[in-house]
Amino acid sequence: MRIFKFLWLVLMLAAPVAADADASDIPGSADWYLYLDLEQMKSEKAGKALYDWLDAEVLTEVEEEAGVSLDQEVDSLTAFATAGEGPVVVIDGPISSDTKDKIMAVIAAEGDISPLKASGRTYYKIGDGDGVYSNGDVEIDLDSLDDGGWISLDVKNKILITGTEDRMKALLADKGRVPGPGRNKGALLVLTAEKALLQAGMNTGAMKDDGDDDLDSKILRNTEQVAFLLAIVKDKLAIEAELITTDAAMAESLASVARGLISLVAFDDSMDAETMAVLQSTKIEAKGNSLSLSLAVDPDLVVRTIQN
Repeated sequence: MRIFKFLWLVLMLAAPVAADADASDIPGSADWYLYLDLEQMKSEKAGKALYDWLDAEVLTEVEEEAGVSLDQEVDSLTAFATAGEGPVVVIDGPISSDTKDKIMAVIAAEGDISPLKASGRTYYKIGDGDGVYSNGDVEIDLDSLDDGGWISLDVKNKILITGTEDRMKALLADKGRVPGPGRNKGALLVLTAEKALLQAGMNTGAMKDDGDDDLDSKILRNTEQVAFLLAIVKDKLAIEAELITTDAAMAESLASVARGLISLVAFDDSMDAETMAVLQSTKIEAKGNSLSLSLAVDPDLVVRTIQN
């Protein structure tokens, strides 16, 4: 059942390595957050190419196999993790009664269909308590939900999934509303734009050191926070990233490394001129202990890069 795969794929996206780190609130001071606006992506000209790729690769397959039109039923997704609570996922959109019935079938197979109540709304326990979820076709191990999870379909145009019952009760009390990352001022770094398609951030300082010594691990060990933004600016897709490093000298060092990597790539004869022009126009700036990167990309180039 593909809707089962989709729901747990959402949870996998919302369960990075930092899911067990400590934090105290949502999502400004959370361990991490993710916001994806599919409605804006498909309605804006510059985002349409990216949305069409996503539709062809994922959404159409779900509709063919499960009869669920995510294109018509999912507008946006908000996810974050807080101290000791695992992931919280809120899917917004005009969810049909048919889709809700299919989700209930999954709950019956993998959880407990005995309804629970909070603030006059119904929710259910999901999972078998060991963090492993399977419908016979797919099995996913989610350490961040090793005590099971909770789901509610009783708020209009929302699917709510939480790692703890207390968080579910709090969401239901507020009718499923969560403050989006762009509206929060907190400890966690947030990049915003008027037409944001994707916003993500993580408290990398709370991540455990896995002992790896590759470039990615070295960068993470020397940063405290990282934020990413994909937005529409005129007819381009604007990409921004910002790292808060452990000190100013490290920000300068990382900026130098990034510029050096771009210069080395310039000697790659196999790279097409359009991609090379984008790389060469990339802005990299170190200011204090902050390192920022920004570039504007033609949407079709982004899709071609993903496809390759």
